[in-house]
Amino acid sequence: MSKSLLEAFAQFGATPRNRLRSRSAIASDGTLVLSCATARFQRPGPGVLRYEDTLSRDPTDGQVTVLLGEHLTLARDGKLPVRMIVIAESGTGRTRRNIYGRPDLVGELTEFDGDHFIVDFKRAMADPEPPDGHRRRRS
Repeated sequence: MSKSLLEAFAQFGATPRNRLRSRSAIASDGTLVLSCATARFQRPGPGVLRYEDTLSRDPTDGQVTVLLGEHLTLARDGKLPVRMIVIAESGTGRTRRNIYGRPDLVGELTEFDGDHFIVDFKRAMADPEPPDGHRRRRS
């Protein structure tokens, strides 16, 4: 289901500074929330969805780019988890954007050199089984 960018960030407890073009925000629980363009995803191996991008890709909005760099630095230095907002654009006629969060995936910033960055997303563990193999009862 498509949402506004503001609603998608709010799904993870974050409020972006720019409600139309923000690329990142820090959520109330300290996680990095990152907006991701579908064209920049790759599948490097089983169970991994990789997002690879650069800060310099969009030099037209300096404030948004500077803030993303600050957020990526915080994520790298603090080993913060990363949550994903997908921005899917369709170019048929008028450009339309589908925006939605992926709460089922949690990412890890694996590379950031000040411009180029890579985030590897994996499925979030829902409710792991106890080590003895017995399932917990839900109340």
